[in-house]
Amino acid sequence: MNKKRKIVLTLVVVALVIGGAYGLYSLQRTKKYRQAVEDTLINEVDLSQVEDGSYTGSHDVDRINATVQVDVKDHKITNIELVEHKNERGEAAEKIVPEMVDQQKIKVDAVSGATNSSKVIQKAVQNALEEK
Repeated sequence: MNKKRKIVLTLVVVALVIGGAYGLYSLQRTKKYRQAVEDTLINEVDLSQVEDGSYTGSHDVDRINATVQVDVKDHKITNIELVEHKNERGEAAEKIVPEMVDQQKIKVDAVSGATNSSKVIQKAVQNALEEK
């Protein structure tokens, strides 16, 4: 085998090894992400126990994270500001923010096609209100 073929063969093998390693890494990351979303449980917070103020909360499941600021007055959610929302295709989930304010609860219907992002935003709100 001539020198040129050896170099090409070596480069092909290196590319295959790197590609395989990246593929395994990606599969593991996806598995971890899916498990984190599945493990995210949303619970209502008793607003009668939350004092007036602004509360910050966040939730992160690797590929999606959200940070919110929740304002409470007279034991009612008056505003939820979505400070940060890193998402893949879940921007549509941001529609649940006004729904939570209108319905005065965390567990509102998730946005179809953005269920994971909806869940992350809801958990961030729960975390904020539980920080009281």
